[in-house]
Amino acid sequence: MTSPHIRIAVDIGGTFTDLEVTDTASGAAHSLKSPTTPDDPARGLNTAILLAAETHGFALSDIALILHGTTIATNAVLTRNLPSGALITTAGFEDVLEIGRHARTDIYALKGPDRALLIPRRHRFGAPGRIGANGEEVRPLDDTLEVVIEQVAASGVAACAICLINGFANPAHEIAIRDRLAKRCPDMAISCSHEVSPEIREFERTATTVLNALLMPVIARYVTKLRHRLSETGITAPLYLIQSNGGAIALEAAVQAPVKLLLSGPSGGVLAAERLAGQLGLPNVVGVDMGGTSYDVAIIADGVRTVVTQGEIDGLPVRVPMVEMHTIGAGGGSIAFVDPSGRLQVGPRSAGAVPGPVCYGRGGTEPTVTDVNLILGRLDAAAFLGGTFALNLNAARVALDKNVARPLSLEKDRAASGILEVVNAKLAASIKFSLFARGLDPRDFALMSFGGAGGLHACEVAGELGITTVVFPRDPSTFSAHGILQSDILHDASRTEILPLTGESLPALNAMADDLRARGAALLDADAMPDDRRTLTLTADLRYRGQAFELMVLVPDGVADEATLITLRERFEALHRQRFSFDDPKEAVELITLRLVATGHLNDGAAPLAFAARPARPRQTRAVHVDGKWQDIPVLQQDSLTPGSEITGPAVIEQVYTTMLLTGGWTLTVTPTGDLIARHTAGKSQ
Repeated sequence: MTSPHIRIAVDIGGTFTDLEVTDTASGAAHSLKSPTTPDDPARGLNTAILLAAETHGFALSDIALILHGTTIATNAVLTRNLPSGALITTAGFEDVLEIGRHARTDIYALKGPDRALLIPRRHRFGAPGRIGANGEEVRPLDDTLEVVIEQVAASGVAACAICLINGFANPAHEIAIRDRLAKRCPDMAISCSHEVSPEIREFERTATTVLNALLMPVIARYVTKLRHRLSETGITAPLYLIQSNGGAIALEAAVQAPVKLLLSGPSGGVLAAERLAGQLGLPNVVGVDMGGTSYDVAIIADGVRTVVTQGEIDGLPVRVPMVEMHTIGAGGGSIAFVDPSGRLQVGPRSAGAVPGPVCYGRGGTEPTVTDVNLILGRLDAAAFLGGTFALNLNAARVALDKNVARPLSLEKDRAASGILEVVNAKLAASIKFSLFARGLDPRDFALMSFGGAGGLHACEVAGELGITTVVFPRDPSTFSAHGILQSDILHDASRTEILPLTGESLPALNAMADDLRARGAALLDADAMPDDRRTLTLTADLRYRGQAFELMVLVPDGVADEATLITLRERFEALHRQRFSFDDPKEAVELITLRLVATGHLNDGAAPLAFAARPARPRQTRAVHVDGKWQDIPVLQQDSLTPGSEITGPAVIEQVYTTMLLTGGWTLTVTPTGDLIARHTAGKSQ
């Protein structure tokens, strides 16, 4: 009997559930897409795995590992489908969530946007006692704590966040309150700030802890349901969820820290983009993932993805490490409509998986980007999903005419091309935003397009930005799942202590580093990770004295000494120059937070698989509206292209799960691994 040799990565999106399957015994790799089941994502995941086993001929007992990217946490926050919760904080700080930060996104608005309050005032409670900024106990807890505990119990909430003003410096009071509350309310989900985000800045720390507490019951229910479905099917392989930082985490740990799952699926695409960019020798890449509902933009600069320590979801700050990414509501399912002022709009509202685009025949009535691509000949109604899912062209035309063409007094073709112009402009603007915010020029980057819908828009978006190189991965529609398949176990730990970057701080710095390394080792011990498959990496958040923000730099290995401090300052100032075009060698530098990433390596860093092309198929043509007019252009099947092949646009390259459009002026070549690289032949996109 052979040992388990099948590794599966699952990325559940808004429209499709994507799978990447690798056979470690033979080296074979397969991709698969299956419709997402929004009412029960675990059912869709289970169905997809069963379909993969049937399609590719492996037994369920052959599965050695499942890595799963999920949008459960993200969707729960976006839809506010969260349980009721309470907050226990230091007396006098009950309104931190409501006060927030005074920064205004629209400086000319007479009234700022309403703040998203996940916990109402009546459920925010002040606890006695006080910890000072340096961790000393200023005022002990007293008997009035029992009153607070009873108030929380009487509120009937399902979750409680505990975030004391200086809990990051000394968690003793948070632990005492947690223990008393857990004894009084054993079924309540409880989250403490010193475990979730042990760092300065009470608003962000409080908001993150609250989100974590409210997500705990949501993820616990999903994990329970997922385990039950897999168990019923007979799947017993280890299962890990993917975090916002691109690393894997065990189910038990994910239930305790669900806030780390908020960018679970998209982070896999960034991981895959970083890896492929390195293989192709492209140091600067914009990775864009266009699926059914969203367009995710991530930057790979100098060969490395950016991990930030704070992000935002739907106006809510989240202070945990995550892959830096900008997302807009623009995908294949984005709905086109005419607003009351008579302007054409596309998105952010999406048809999603249900009812989906009109052409899917599942009840959709409003035209989407996918419907428009079908109407303009860019998609083949009979070849969608390898011919297993026929599209209804007439229904798409009727919806376009009723909702857009007639209200704007346009011919259907002009209305359809106008919709694509609008959505392409939105996609290009989101890339500009991501690059300009870091002082980067789009012309210095290649565009790597993936996701089920991205290939139809990549060349036109690149043209708007002056980008002259576009990369289409070998399996673009399941590329995020491919990245997930390369994930390793990642644990993050941090300690905040404001220290001047001078020799006097070396004892404290080394003590912090030793503590973090011990914590990281303990976390990997819990994962039963062998010593030879571990990596512990330290980074430091540094700033000039008086600044209100920090930049993260890598800390050299080993014991910190004077040379370490010099290196840290050099790295900080180089990054400061890149971000802000200046540095100040005379100004003092401070260390604010020391961070550790503990990596448990699940992968061996195997070389990319060679691409085996199938026999060439007869060359076909199709009428496609491209470059402003209808043209009969070549239609090629990607799996029949051989390494070194060159295709000159305009042309359509079809794959089972996606379609790529090469517009005029672009020439595409096939790499030995089957990835496609298109370059603008004029040297600059128009």
